[in-house]
Amino acid sequence: MANIKSAKKRVLINERNRKKNMAIKSSVSTAIKNALTAIKKGEADQIEALISIAYSRIDKAVGKGVFHKNNGARKKSRLTEKFNKFKATQV
Repeated sequence: MANIKSAKKRVLINERNRKKNMAIKSSVSTAIKNALTAIKKGEADQIEALISIAYSRIDKAVGKGVFHKNNGARKKSRLTEKFNKFKATQV
């Protein structure tokens, strides 16, 4: 543990930020998982809403600096790719 007062504060702030970042990452992965589960099950009425929620959470995470913008774009791209494959099989 640090001895200097400002270093002690930084330790506390870093821990607080780590917890926030973990919560945001968890909500993103949950949203993506929910969308992928709906795609697998073929629940066409729910898929678009779940993908929209996932996009929103990814964009918020990128905006807050939790993910790099390329990481967010990659996650959205992979989700869209799976959705488009699902739509192709439905036609």
